[in-house]
Amino acid sequence: MRAVIQRVTRASVTVRDKIRSEIGKGLLVLVGIEETDDDTDVEWLCNKIVHLRIFADSNEVMNLSVLEVGGSILAVSQFTLHAKTRKGNRPSYIKAAHPDIAIPLYNSFVKMLSLLLGKEVGTGEFGEMMQIELVNDGPVTILIDTREKE
Repeated sequence: MRAVIQRVTRASVTVRDKIRSEIGKGLLVLVGIEETDDDTDVEWLCNKIVHLRIFADSNEVMNLSVLEVGGSILAVSQFTLHAKTRKGNRPSYIKAAHPDIAIPLYNSFVKMLSLLLGKEVGTGEFGEMMQIELVNDGPVTILIDTREKE
């Protein structure tokens, strides 16, 4: 699994001209699921995300997690995170998981994030065209790949 995590002051996802989810202070997480991902990747990544210390403490040092600041999370599935661009100019998505694998893992990801965060996580709509608006705070953007966890 790959995640692009952005610290935001606000973010929203719109599907078919209707806002599906929106958050204030917290994290926008774009998540890509690969064909070889499984529940161990979900668990590891969710724990990493909710405990990632990228919010400022009273000394303006990034030392607090989204949990500690009472922030929210908006999680959006994005298969293009697995784009291969080595050859030519048209990206290949051959490593991105097909919906029969990706949908259950995405749902598990959202469920586990919600459980760890202690509140519902906002989502997009899997497989739909979506528009995301955000105000990146910092800017702070972190890339995490579960293939690099060891």
